[in-house]
Amino acid sequence: MSTGRAGSPPRVDVADLVRVRARNPEAIAEAAARRRRRPLLNDSGRLMIVAADHPARGALGVGDRALAMANRADLLERLCLALSRPGVDGVLATADILDDLLLLGALEHKVVMGSMNRGGLQGAGFELDDRFTGHRPEDIDRLGFDAGKLLLRLDYTDPGSLATLESAARAVDAMAERRLPVFVEPFVSRRTPEGALVNDLSAEAVTRAIAIASGLGGSSAYTWLKVPVTENPDDMAEVMRTSTLPAVLLGGDIGDSPGDRVAAHEKWRGALRLPTVRGLVAGRSLLYPADGDVAAAVDTAVRLL
Repeated sequence: MSTGRAGSPPRVDVADLVRVRARNPEAIAEAAARRRRRPLLNDSGRLMIVAADHPARGALGVGDRALAMANRADLLERLCLALSRPGVDGVLATADILDDLLLLGALEHKVVMGSMNRGGLQGAGFELDDRFTGHRPEDIDRLGFDAGKLLLRLDYTDPGSLATLESAARAVDAMAERRLPVFVEPFVSRRTPEGALVNDLSAEAVTRAIAIASGLGGSSAYTWLKVPVTENPDDMAEVMRTSTLPAVLLGGDIGDSPGDRVAAHEKWRGALRLPTVRGLVAGRSLLYPADGDVAAAVDTAVRLL
């Protein structure tokens, strides 16, 4: 991992983290209680969030590296470096990662988003019956975190999608009751003949997904959308007219070649100009760039805002 212009990357002492967890688990709640917070949006009105909730689904791969995210100390170092870069507003992750970042003191003046449903494990037969196995609304509230995020994949032929849809609506209700923002990431999905789950990024499918997600729960006052760029980026302007909810772009996997990265950045750049789009949430493409330069990948993304 290259450090770019940030100097030496932060080093994570796993032994020290384990010692604190084993001897003083209360230190996590204490670190959360004294964490210095900030508003969700600063003066720019834009958001740049680094995502690292993939491992809890068993999704550890990046490109052709099947276990790229399996080394927790390495992941934490990459996260700490990304969070130290100018213009990075915060992080989206599951409890285990956020607890480590709290102990490392890496979440001061950052937006902290708890990842809520991680039960739809990558590649599992029950992947679409996506239970809420991560942060609950009461956890996000108790820890003084700033928002939650849920994934909503809907396959019109899979009954498991109905359970996910209902539980997502109740999560939206519970977050609204606490006046906590919740970022809903909706897709229309389908199974390939081989059984793999794929998301439909056509303009019509993304439009339908946005319309469904926008209507969840008894109030949309605290709902944000987390949306992908459509297969044809030129369709995004029409697609984003589907809702007045504020939205952030999903970074997704962008490929390892320089050409892939340039194409992805141009897609993001165009969509970020749309009136409802307020920022970008990206994970593996920033934390595990092909050239290893995390700082440069993050800085490039920030400049797009």
